[in-house]
Amino acid sequence: MELGLYTFGDVGRDPVTGRITGPQERLNNLVEEIELADQLGLDVFGLGEHHRPDYAVSAPAVALAAAATRTKAIRLSSAVSVLSSDDPIRVFQQFATLDNLTGGRAEIMAGRGSFIESFPLFGYALEDYDTLFAEKLDLLIRLTEGEHVTWPGGEHTPRIEGRGVYPRPVQDRLPIWIAVGGTPQSVGRAAMLGLPLALAIIGGEPHRFAPLFNLYREAARKFGRDPSALKTSINVHGFVAETSQEALDTAFAPHADVMNRIGRERGWGAAMTRAHFAEAAGPLGANFAGSPAQVVDKILANHEIFGFDRFVLQMAIGVMDHGRLMKAIELYGTRVAPEVRKAVAARKAEPAGA
Repeated sequence: MELGLYTFGDVGRDPVTGRITGPQERLNNLVEEIELADQLGLDVFGLGEHHRPDYAVSAPAVALAAAATRTKAIRLSSAVSVLSSDDPIRVFQQFATLDNLTGGRAEIMAGRGSFIESFPLFGYALEDYDTLFAEKLDLLIRLTEGEHVTWPGGEHTPRIEGRGVYPRPVQDRLPIWIAVGGTPQSVGRAAMLGLPLALAIIGGEPHRFAPLFNLYREAARKFGRDPSALKTSINVHGFVAETSQEALDTAFAPHADVMNRIGRERGWGAAMTRAHFAEAAGPLGANFAGSPAQVVDKILANHEIFGFDRFVLQMAIGVMDHGRLMKAIELYGTRVAPEVRKAVAARKAEPAGA
């Protein structure tokens, strides 16, 4: 099983110290975090695309390229690329370039996006939210299939007659994951296209999302695909510290600052409290904050439920101290990842029916 990290590159005021972190500092710290994750043997690091003042990463491929030459093995992915409001050819070229810089370690995680700022920014209508994504995803897939592309065009993309698209990636086929937030239609689309599925779980009880993985695998069978050949991932919030108390103390304020700000924008109602956060970090909750042993147990418990191939943790939620975050990455890489891998390998080695 693969284990990784992702972040959006939060900037702004630290809710604990009041210190302001701007884009320059955050992006340079981010490269250090990716470099450390690589040194610790983590499998993947993802950066999410946003077009808001509270996030530094609007161009994931550029930020990942900054880390490309300072890493050796870790896979570098968007998490996500908001494909609906971007040009699929440019997305492909950016990540093919990243693939060349890394010797074949680039991935694209494509999604429709949970924020809407990019639609008016790039001149797209929000009512075309789904059709934009579906059409552009089809073109992006076509681009991975060969050097010269013929495309009939559509409502949102121009006609292309046998044009070459360069550079070509090092990998035979640039990996594309479909990121979903719980919409069955999106899950079915990923199964139909034979693309790996990344499920974001940021609230509620994770086990309630398990039917979506069942739907994905069953839909894959109906489309004539082998479900065992299709990878799955869960992408969650969390934080690792020496003790559970330290994890909650460190992560709560920045996490609540972000979620309450978004909640006010979207009219979610009651603000997140420390009690809510602690409950979410409990055994059945969606937040993977705790000591290394607690996080290991929670990952393994959810692996039993979902049978996922990849687990990706978002620890840098909100503005927090860079040193604390680096320590959390160290604990994740040295004490969580080895134990999870060991336990998963042991499960796979057990005789059938044991």
